[in-house]
This record gives sequence, C-alpha cells and structure tokens, in this order.
Amino acid sequence: MTKSEEKKDIRKILIAQPKPESDKSPYFELSRKYDVVLDFCPFIKLDAIPARDFRKQKIDIAAYSAVILTSRNAIEHFFRLCDETKISVSQDTKYFCITEAVALFLQKFILYRKRKVFYGADGTNKSMFDAINKHKNNERFLYVCSENQQDNEIVSWLKTNKCNYTLAFMYRSVSCDVKDQITKNKYDVICLFTPSGVKSLFDNIPKYKQNGTIIGAFGNNTIKAVEDSGLQLGLIAPQPKAPSMVSALDLFLANNKKK
Repeated sequence: MTKSEEKKDIRKILIAQPKPESDKSPYFELSRKYDVVLDFCPFIKLDAIPARDFRKQKIDIAAYSAVILTSRNAIEHFFRLCDETKISVSQDTKYFCITEAVALFLQKFILYRKRKVFYGADGTNKSMFDAINKHKNNERFLYVCSENQQDNEIVSWLKTNKCNYTLAFMYRSVSCDVKDQITKNKYDVICLFTPSGVKSLFDNIPKYKQNGTIIGAFGNNTIKAVEDSGLQLGLIAPQPKAPSMVSALDLFLANNKKK
C-alpha cells in the first residue's frame, strides 16, 4: 500500500479479469469477509496469432530445449501452434513457469510427472529467474508471449544474463468494450493486471479521471503503466506479504478497516 492511502468506505470493487469458475475462489471469501461487492470484467481479450502469421517469425519450435510460460494463455497458445504447425515437442523439453498453478496447467497437454517442469516459489519474476538461472548455460529458451504485451523485466533479465532466447509471439491482446461497466457503476477500487488493461481503460474512456477511485496494479509492468498514465496507485501486488492480488486486497481491506 502507498503512503497516500486514506481511510475510505469500500463497498464496490472491480476486478479486471473474468469471473472465477470455482465457487471456492478466495475472491468470494474476500467478498464475504469484508461485505464488499466484487464485479469481474475482463478489460482485454486475447486473439490467437494464426499459424500462417506465426510462420513469418521464422521460429522452429523444435529447435528450443526450454520454454518460458507466464500464464495459462501462453500454455494454450503454445500447444495450439505446435498442433497447427504439426510440431512434436520433445519429451526432454524443459518448462519454466511463473507459478505452480501455471505449471500444473501443463497437465492438460503433457504427462506432467514425466516432464521437466520448473516454477517460481512465490509467483514473482525473481523466483522464476532463480529457477532459470540454474539451467541458463545449457538451454535455448523460447519465451511465449503476447505480440503487444511482453514482460519487459523478463526480457531484460534474459538479455542481461546472456541467455540464448527468442521471443515467440503467439497471441495479441485487444481492448474489450468496458465503458458502460465503468461509467454506470461507482467503483471504490479498480484492480488492473496488465499494461494492456491500463491501455484498455483509456481506450474506453480517453479522459478517465480517478476522482478518488483506488487503483490496484499487479506486476511491475502494470504498476509502471498505471504511473505513466498519470493515475495514482493505492494498492500493489505482488509484495512480501501478499504474492497475489486477492491477498493484497485482503491486506488493504483489513488495514482500511482498522483506521
């Protein structure tokens, strides 16, 4: 949380992501715990880059011994393009994932127990870098990412640490129409998760004014995008005691209640 935060009666929060499919999501527990309304509305959608366009990147997927995956979307599009381009991924391929939850999603596509899967301990880029660092000298890395939303911190680290890597653009983010959702509801908190989500906010409302709304951001790139847009941050994740947005919200609401 930032020093500029002041006590505020929090009633309604907008989460710029799809509504969780499971009723056991910690977001719903958060809603009950603090008696707040949580609305879920994705600010962006991901469009697949078709095989014919991917081929223009002249990337031979089979030539890479390791794949960096930072989301379930990245995993889905990686295996989609492998299928569309008729590439058979070697059983010796190593997978480096941002979190265990993302790593476990690989089970949908591979025999998980028989593959070499690594992931960060706490959901941060740094912990994933620790995992990659042990193998960087012997692997050729393919970083699966969005055409317009790469994680600059990851790219910078790979370059600085002289990794043999290539960016593979397999999908692109597009702003959703969320103007009515934002303008017809008075949200006390809006939580954003990607730089493209920040862009979508202003694509929908070019002259958006914060007017006391608390803006939350997940990840360094999103934090920077919020700050660059001129908005004031009131809540950030990950942080030492809050590796996820839901845990950061929990901390924020608990501290706000005490004031």
